[in-house]
Amino acid sequence: MNQKPKDKNKLYALHAPEVECIGKGKARQPYEFGVKAGFAVTHKKGLIVGARTFPGNPFDGHTLAEQLEQTRILIEEHGTSPKQVYVDLGYRGVDHANPDVEIIHRGKYKSMLKADRKRLKRRQAIEPTIGHLKADHGMRRTWLKGATGDALHVVLCAAGFNLKWLMRAIALYLPLFAVMAWMKNIMQAMKHEQSSRYRLHQARLVTVEN
Repeated sequence: MNQKPKDKNKLYALHAPEVECIGKGKARQPYEFGVKAGFAVTHKKGLIVGARTFPGNPFDGHTLAEQLEQTRILIEEHGTSPKQVYVDLGYRGVDHANPDVEIIHRGKYKSMLKADRKRLKRRQAIEPTIGHLKADHGMRRTWLKGATGDALHVVLCAAGFNLKWLMRAIALYLPLFAVMAWMKNIMQAMKHEQSSRYRLHQARLVTVEN
């Protein structure tokens, strides 16, 4: 193989020709080899509502429309759709390609309302989500073959993250549900006791009158 450092469409792995060299821009790990993946998470709770791969290492801004399309398909049965999107600076200049949503990023900070500036800080919550996907859910390396395997692997990792999120929510609110059920049983017992006393009192009145 005769490849040079600045050649395009280079082959990085014989067993996985779809692998790309992705520049991260970080001092600790400037490059990663794999397939670019995108995620959409809810603003308040951090639940993943979209996960897909983008073969060919496209520009970040060019992936937003496809990511929003998948998200709309996944949440359309709930009667809702994305209205505002909080992204990083890699998504600048794509407002005209996504007219149905309001794209908010740090480049518009001076013209933002105070509430939007506060909500923009939540965008950073996607970083630990990606970290958990890699460290806890096996997204750092896929064992499935080909571009289809990469796409399936990302979806499965996101599903595992959501299941763990749901289990934490159940563990958090289960004691509250138990207390509510206990209080409901007590109220029903008290109501039954009051009803029994009322019937007994009525029976006594009837006996006296007779």
